[in-house]
Amino acid sequence: MEGNETSRRNLLFFSLLTIITATSLLRLSAAATSANNDDAAVMAKLAKSLIPTPSGWSAADPCDWTGVSCDSSGHITSINLASKSLSGHLPSELNQLSHLISFSLQRNHLSGSFPSLSGLTSLQRLNLDSNNFTSVPSPFLSGLTSLQILDIGQNPNLPPWTLPETLSDSTTLNSIDAGESNLVGTLPDIFESFPNLQSIRLSYNNLTGPLPNSFAKSRIQHLWLNNQALGLSGKIDVLGSMSELTQVWLHQNQFSGPIPDLSKCTSLFDLSLRNNQLTGPVSPSLTTLPNLANVSLQNNKLQGPSPSFPKAVHVSLGTTNNFCSSSPGPCDPQVTTLLEIAGALGYPMALAESWSGNNPCDGWKSVSCDSKGSVTVLNFGKQGWVGTISPSIANLTVLTTLLLNDNNLTGTIPPSLANLAQLKLLDISNNNVSGQLPEFGSGVTLKTSGNPFIGVDVPLEDGSSSSSGSLGGTATAMPNNSSLSPWVILAIIFAAVFVIAAFAFVTYKYIMKKRSGKYKLFIKGSVKGTRKYVKGADDAGNGYGGFGSELPSQSCGDNSDIQVYDGGSVAIPMEVLREATDNFSEDNILGQGGFGIVYKGQLHNGTQIAVKRMEVTVASSQGVSEFQAEIAVLSKVRHKHLVGLHGFCVNGNERLLVYEYMAQGTLAQHLFGYREMGVSPLTWKQRVTIVLDVARGVEYLHSLAQQSFIHRDLKPCNVLLGDDMRAKVADFGLVKNAPDGKHSMQTRLAGTFGYLAPEYAATGKVTTKVDVFAFGVILLETITGRKALDENLPDEQCHLVTWFRKLLNSKDNIRKYLDPSLNPDEETFINICKVAELAGTLHCSRAISTARYGPRG
Repeated sequence: MEGNETSRRNLLFFSLLTIITATSLLRLSAAATSANNDDAAVMAKLAKSLIPTPSGWSAADPCDWTGVSCDSSGHITSINLASKSLSGHLPSELNQLSHLISFSLQRNHLSGSFPSLSGLTSLQRLNLDSNNFTSVPSPFLSGLTSLQILDIGQNPNLPPWTLPETLSDSTTLNSIDAGESNLVGTLPDIFESFPNLQSIRLSYNNLTGPLPNSFAKSRIQHLWLNNQALGLSGKIDVLGSMSELTQVWLHQNQFSGPIPDLSKCTSLFDLSLRNNQLTGPVSPSLTTLPNLANVSLQNNKLQGPSPSFPKAVHVSLGTTNNFCSSSPGPCDPQVTTLLEIAGALGYPMALAESWSGNNPCDGWKSVSCDSKGSVTVLNFGKQGWVGTISPSIANLTVLTTLLLNDNNLTGTIPPSLANLAQLKLLDISNNNVSGQLPEFGSGVTLKTSGNPFIGVDVPLEDGSSSSSGSLGGTATAMPNNSSLSPWVILAIIFAAVFVIAAFAFVTYKYIMKKRSGKYKLFIKGSVKGTRKYVKGADDAGNGYGGFGSELPSQSCGDNSDIQVYDGGSVAIPMEVLREATDNFSEDNILGQGGFGIVYKGQLHNGTQIAVKRMEVTVASSQGVSEFQAEIAVLSKVRHKHLVGLHGFCVNGNERLLVYEYMAQGTLAQHLFGYREMGVSPLTWKQRVTIVLDVARGVEYLHSLAQQSFIHRDLKPCNVLLGDDMRAKVADFGLVKNAPDGKHSMQTRLAGTFGYLAPEYAATGKVTTKVDVFAFGVILLETITGRKALDENLPDEQCHLVTWFRKLLNSKDNIRKYLDPSLNPDEETFINICKVAELAGTLHCSRAISTARYGPRG
């Protein structure tokens, strides 16, 4: 009885506890629903604003909608509607979703205004790229203190707008992408506010002005500022302080001056400075960077020795630079001296355009020589140049006349100039030279008027004096103790500023006229919103890094958005691939595998391509090494029976490979799926032609390329067919180097079961013979129309190689198990039997590797 009573009490206790718990949960639920009424109202407006209403958005509770996530209290934290073909607009009330962390509606057709999300302190990710937005609210990006990813690029219909300084609120920013979004004005000098910023992509806009100094205090790795319509300008010295740079695209701008010392940028692998106004010698620090793979310097006015890079670096120098020689090596001593003199003046463009070749007496601007080829006159007067007087002038030992008048030179006159024994005239009038004059000989005429501080020891930055010695010689200089009134000095400064401004205006008009001249090339159907012509097309070259036979030449317009890499691989911006594949539309899917999805695409010049897009989950594991291997191999091999790699793209976590398009698909489709394709089965002649093409491609990999390679994954799925039904071997992600065709090396097992050679499957040791075995399997599949492994068949028949060996005892067996679609005559059957012997026990598919013949056998 006592036990029963205890049981009843326990039961009553647990019943009451259950009721209390349920009641509490109901109260909590009711409270949560009440707290989230505002979020639900905003989501209802969003649903009404989108056309069509997103699939899976019919439930009463927005937290149950497809692509929507909520936290435990029911607040909306994430909205992901990427690539849903949505149009419509975004409601202004979205900034009321106070717990929103991620907002992703990229690659749609949305229009109207960007949503004002200012004040959303929890927002970490904003992806609105590749839409049709037409206005920018104010404020737009203020108060986003947790923002990490800002991707609003590829919105070409926006009105001109500037990157707001309030973006500095987002101190956690990791990536900024606002390319092709009609940005104008200068870049705000706020980048020291972003200690975690790694990527800036602002290409294809209308930015002007210099690179901000705050770049030097950032940790930027990827800097894309290329193709600004009017052009960013000024010097690029700040790059020398950006030690974490890995990729720099500044091409198609108006940057000037020399390439800075980049010795701190040890991680830099890709530098594109082409189509600018850069001058001066190529810094030796650039040629020795340990990770450099690609450097593009064409269409500038670089000078000095032709740079010498390691063989592994792909270098594009073009024909418009003015190196003293087409091959590496020192310049003539007088050329070296003159370049040092120009360096003190900032390597003026006027000199860089004229100073071509290795003979300064051959029509160089501002230089005159005697009959012996020695420089006697330098006339740099009235140029408005800024800089100092170089001590290297003293190396021109027979110089008689040095005219530096009417510029904006500062500093002192180098004492070494007094050693010029034949100097007759030195004119430095109307500059800002200071300090004491060196003691020149009595035969030297000095003109120094218009230098307010000549003869005055002006303190330098280190606190020392600018004194350079005592006055001597015959001069028209002011007395050492003379001075000018403040009003005269002010007038001189005003006049100098006016001259510089006028010179800048004339230079700008000249540049714009030159850029809009004969080098325009119209591109039909170019990417929407991008510039419709390419400057400097005449110098663009005749192909994509060696793929001239497989893509149109760069003069067709692609040199503005394509970069060439080691061995000819090409980095293609994501916006180009999005346009080519219609934002990776499902209608363009060619196939899908473990790596990801393959899409058909078409570039704006009509070239058809195949784009293999790696799944994000794969991109963080084994797939990355396969991605890199494929680029490495196809950059080194060229053969008409190996598929051509046009390029690749690295975009955040995404990895994409771009191949030539093979219109007839794979050999596997034609052997095993021709009915589904609605095409006729392959004839025996076609099959023989295809396997011979494969054999030639494999033979090239094994023994004819500069390096010997082992494919490791030969199979019909990796044999692609063109419109002429000729074959090319594809998919080089598992390729390994082979020191020679005899020795083996042990490696991680990779490939496809059914095609793995026995010794490779058992030991992991690989030689070229593993490809021979797989080639034999392809031959058997070609003969029988059966797959290497077919689990739908009885056990004794499911493994093609083992089963087929038993058939070779009798030709009747072979005839019985031929691909029924062949139906050969007697002569054709005899040929088929010979191939069967080659494929089976006699040659390619022998169990012992040393007994196998190669593809030529």
